[in-house]
Amino acid sequence: MEHKDMSLYDHIGELRKRVITILVFFMVAMIAGLFVAKPLILYLQAAPTAQELPMNAFKLTDPIRVYMTFAFASALLLVFPAILYQLWAFISPGLHEKERRVTLAYIPISFFLFLLGISFSYFILFPFVIGFMGRLAGQLNITEQYGINEYFSFLFQLTLPFGILFQLPVVVMFLTRLGLVTPTFLGQVRRYAYFVLLVIAGLITPPELISHLLVTVPLLLLYEISIWISHIAYRKVLKAEEEMNKEQ
Repeated sequence: MEHKDMSLYDHIGELRKRVITILVFFMVAMIAGLFVAKPLILYLQAAPTAQELPMNAFKLTDPIRVYMTFAFASALLLVFPAILYQLWAFISPGLHEKERRVTLAYIPISFFLFLLGISFSYFILFPFVIGFMGRLAGQLNITEQYGINEYFSFLFQLTLPFGILFQLPVVVMFLTRLGLVTPTFLGQVRRYAYFVLLVIAGLITPPELISHLLVTVPLLLLYEISIWISHIAYRKVLKAEEEMNKEQ
């Protein structure tokens, strides 16, 4: 329970140390990202979805902008587990030993869900969206001529949000263990949560039914899975409280 005895100044100092550690990891990861960016760009350009699209550089700075964007994104992906660990290290002194072990297990789960969300968006949703745009352009007699910067910017805008949205089960589990939410509460606000998720799905996808369903259904399933996970976490919280009451 180290955090309870720490002053505000100590908390700020601890937070500063964690942020500096993350920045150091990010600088190292950024160097690695500079080497990873080129083969990653070439791999994505060779993908079937990209091969059908003629991509151009409409600005002199487009190539370097794309290159640095991939280097930054690669560094962020590499440093993501380190960010989660530093966050855990910052809050862990205020947790019980058992809670520390449980919350530490969230890190690989969260990273896996982040990769799963990006993979789902890139391999399933993205081809449908690109196909829809291509069909629409053909129906309107529009010749497709895309800038490489716009193509990859759209790719990031569609994939990265899913990496974040797929964190929902972990966030719900964490909030339940902290006692901030309960499975009963999540069930009561289900209709409002569904509405918010439908709005998010509408903002991410084009106005096309199949693409919208490809986004909406997984998000609704994620919410239901989150309620189920919350039930499990809540039972553990109640059991821990009963054990503490017995010891007293």
